[in-house]
Amino acid sequence: MNNQEQLNQLIELRQKAQLGGGVGRIEAQHAKGKFTARERILMLLDEGSFEEYDMFVTHRCNNFGLEKQLFLGDGVVTGHGTIDGRIVYVFSQDFTVMGGSLSETFAQKICKIMDQALKVGAPLIGINDSGGARIQEGVTSLAGYAEIFERNIIASGVIPQISAIFGPCAGGAVYSPALTDFIIMSEQNAYMFVTGPKVTKTVTGEDITTEDLGGANVHASKSGVAHFKVADEQEGIMLIRKLLEYIPNNNMEDPIVTPCDDPIDRLEDSLNEIIPDNPNQPYDVLDIIHSVIDNHEFLEVHSNYAKNIIVGFAKFNGMPVGIVANQPKYYAGVLDIEASRKGARFVRFCDAFNIPIITFVDVPGFLPGSGQEYGGIIIHGAKLLFAFGEATVPKITITLRKSYGGAHDVMSCKQLRADANYAWPSAEIAVMGAKGAIEVLESKALKDITNKEEKDKFFKEKEKEYQDMFANPYQAAKFGFIDDIIEPRNTRFRIIRALCTLSTKKDSMPPKKHSNLPL
Repeated sequence: MNNQEQLNQLIELRQKAQLGGGVGRIEAQHAKGKFTARERILMLLDEGSFEEYDMFVTHRCNNFGLEKQLFLGDGVVTGHGTIDGRIVYVFSQDFTVMGGSLSETFAQKICKIMDQALKVGAPLIGINDSGGARIQEGVTSLAGYAEIFERNIIASGVIPQISAIFGPCAGGAVYSPALTDFIIMSEQNAYMFVTGPKVTKTVTGEDITTEDLGGANVHASKSGVAHFKVADEQEGIMLIRKLLEYIPNNNMEDPIVTPCDDPIDRLEDSLNEIIPDNPNQPYDVLDIIHSVIDNHEFLEVHSNYAKNIIVGFAKFNGMPVGIVANQPKYYAGVLDIEASRKGARFVRFCDAFNIPIITFVDVPGFLPGSGQEYGGIIIHGAKLLFAFGEATVPKITITLRKSYGGAHDVMSCKQLRADANYAWPSAEIAVMGAKGAIEVLESKALKDITNKEEKDKFFKEKEKEYQDMFANPYQAAKFGFIDDIIEPRNTRFRIIRALCTLSTKKDSMPPKKHSNLPL
């Protein structure tokens, strides 16, 4: 074979590999409103930057006639490229090849780029569209999943890992995305579950649809498995690119600071009036967040789940930060099981990747009731407490209004090594609200007063006394637990100045193998 024949053979094989399962299956993929594995990668990466690995790999299984079904690439496209000039590694499962089912060689391809991403310290992006394990291969397919899981675990907290679910993701396949940092699900065609509707009905008798069991809406709002829900694949891919703007390449680097044209000292006069006079009246904490961050641009994470707490990314003078905020608009901003888990996971991600944490506090306490206690609110609340206390990144806390009881401690208080603790004049830092406090403190005196008018008068006097003492931030400031009481409209400037001051912060934990997080 001469040189030209060799080149022709290479071109022919490349063209064959790029067709995946063939033209018919590609058309079927498009008919479902789905892109192919390679189309997704080309949309995700900078133009012309993709370098593919293992295009000519095929499976090695001869069971059940599988030796007659050989496809170049074996159902997954892997390689690296750039996003806004930054190196990333990517794998994209190809549903046109045997339903994207995972074989031994399929797993080896993914493991190869995972190992490479870890070596060079680059983000890893996985696009999932697979029917699960390749049944014909049996245990080698299961071993392939476990090899991937182990690498997800080793890479956790070292390089960012992002999963996009653009099709089926079932059985053992769900655990690789579950081990990554962020999961994005498209409303069209995507679903995740450990066992599908048929098995569920057989085992439990429950009759449920695929969408109701594991669709994007379910995982974005009920289970919290999905961090983002998107309308379609294009939106999901653009979201991945946007998310990476706030995240460094690895845990040894800082997030990338970008030029900012939003004035550092921009005043927001509206903030001086945003807290209602009635302490029980709600407001939207997102209005405060949008007012103080760069160009009002906030990337909210888990926006449909545990809405009583807000988490997400923003920038201050071009510096990426993570924001955690109680949301008085939902359940008065109370902390419950879901909110604690949501907040803890986000705080730990930020700490792992050197992203400063800004916390806005307006929390009346933990949600009471047997449902919460039986569900383990003690352990789940401890997760958020542990996450803030463990974090060594710059931590800035602004108390807006209520900060009551154990929830005050949990929300990045000074004793959890927060670096700068500011409060607005509207802040109330106490063990509990005035009404509840007086019912406890003066219970004997109230019982002794039989006249209703006298009892009401006594109660109001004591309530005012308690409010005068604790319905303000000055008692906490007196003990140094609040570093300064600031004018609300100056909040943006004070946060930016604190971030600049803390840019060289060094903090650490005692040497240990790992912590025993309250799970």
